[in-house]
Amino acid sequence: MRKNIVAGNWKMNLQPAEGAALVQELCPQTETLQHSGVTLIVCPPLIYTAWALSDWQREGRIEVGAQNCYHEASGAYTGEVSAAMLANLGVGYCIVGHSERRSLFGETDEVVRRKTEAVVAQEMTAIVCCGETLDEREKGQEKAVVARQLREALRGMSNEQMKQIVIAYEPVWAIGTGKTATTAQAQEMHAFIRSVLAELFGSETAQNTSILYGGSCKPENAAELFACEDVDGGLIGGASLNAPDFLAIANSFQH
Repeated sequence: MRKNIVAGNWKMNLQPAEGAALVQELCPQTETLQHSGVTLIVCPPLIYTAWALSDWQREGRIEVGAQNCYHEASGAYTGEVSAAMLANLGVGYCIVGHSERRSLFGETDEVVRRKTEAVVAQEMTAIVCCGETLDEREKGQEKAVVARQLREALRGMSNEQMKQIVIAYEPVWAIGTGKTATTAQAQEMHAFIRSVLAELFGSETAQNTSILYGGSCKPENAAELFACEDVDGGLIGGASLNAPDFLAIANSFQH
């Protein structure tokens, strides 16, 4: 049975006082979530992680995730943080292969695979991102690109390990470009992703894997997106920095 998940990616935003104020506004209202099965996750900047774990999980029904990790468990890797370190803190989720990591930091499919393995090995849940650029979509390569990303990131995973995997589809071409992905386009790609998972791991695992929409999800379109058969929630950027908007999105599941 797959989960409904709303994950907020703060990226490199908010100073400590701003983050604390947001949490103080957000936590008391998590009890108002209309459906108790919705998993609410916030992925703050790395330096806030320990603070988040001590305050958020105590005050409200919020899970804490990381935005990134390194694939090695330890060693001379100045500036990096391992999945093992995150797990030892109590972090439950880690975003892997976000489009910004791929485009700005040059992460390859192989790097994403190694990070996915590292997260799963530490018994955390990996939120594995995939998605095509505007150029790739205009050339009709979107399905080939996403299939390649998934096959490489999940290569070697067992069906049992797939229980620790969440997929996030990012239509990179519809983020900050002025173009908008329709609900039909989102559902089409989510259904395609599920079909790739079925090829790799069988229909049962495919049906039990949550697939999140990582485009421009807002309170105005969340309910329509989440009503799609293969959309199980969202990986939220800017709207997760506003407590009312983030909660409105989390409350958008129709049951």
